[in-house]
Amino acid sequence: MNADIRHEACAWAPASVGNIGIGFDILGHSLDGAGDRARVRRIDAPLVRIDGIDGCVTDLPREAAANTAGQALIALREALDLPFGFAVHLHKGIALGSGMGGSASSCVAALVAANALLDEPLSREALYPFALDGEAVASGGRHGDNVGGMLLGGLVLTTEQHLIRLDVPDAWHCALVHPHVVVETRRAREALSGAYAIGEFVAQSAHLALVLTGCQRGDAGLVRDGLRDVLVEPRRAPLIPGFDAVKRAALDHGALGASISGAGPSVFGWFERRAEAEAAAVAMARAFADHGLDSDRFVAPINGPAARLESCAS
Repeated sequence: MNADIRHEACAWAPASVGNIGIGFDILGHSLDGAGDRARVRRIDAPLVRIDGIDGCVTDLPREAAANTAGQALIALREALDLPFGFAVHLHKGIALGSGMGGSASSCVAALVAANALLDEPLSREALYPFALDGEAVASGGRHGDNVGGMLLGGLVLTTEQHLIRLDVPDAWHCALVHPHVVVETRRAREALSGAYAIGEFVAQSAHLALVLTGCQRGDAGLVRDGLRDVLVEPRRAPLIPGFDAVKRAALDHGALGASISGAGPSVFGWFERRAEAEAAAVAMARAFADHGLDSDRFVAPINGPAARLESCAS
């Protein structure tokens, strides 16, 4: 093992677009332009502790078991029966309650850093169950739509047991606009309670199949026909001021489809070309502004980056 990272490692994990509208809890892709960092030290004490949190969010739990990064490393330690522990410092670059995978990013960054300190590091697929354990602290369930893309990069289909990276044309881009308002994941999940018609499930299944096939074939027409969420979006859209206008701005600028990123309030659109995505992001932000909300814009390839090790010098 490389001696210079034996006792300390640092990693960065990107933001993400969860659900992709039609893939609730199972489909997501990484998003460049924002992310969290974790500095992890290997310590003699057989425990996990959170030594510090800074960045755009600081009021997160310091108790390891109540922190997504801490719980992921607790699960890793217990599964591998490690005789040593980890001390973690988090730098938050993603706002919580943004729909950009902020809780998942801390979790994955910490796992990737801690993995580098193991005598025999694990594959990204082997880290996945521990990422699910960490994500469950924030979302209340083992959902892989955010952590999957962060671990492997790009668009990833996730189940409890599987991570499958999906092919997407390199030219396809995502425009995401994050309004400065918070929608908590648990509140957004409460909005989904109630009865659903079987026809809605049939339509959603068909739409998911069209999007997956369209991505595999590079067929934008199939994606355009399928990227329409009939289950979750109608129930969560009222939580996001100006959602209809923002979605319409994306579609008017050529989006293959547009919907809510994760639990919201961020709204995303998929585009065949970067220039379209950039123009749409401006229009989407303007629509939020018309409803009294400032926002941040992100434009990046759907084939986004995976979490990576970084120098701890900075």
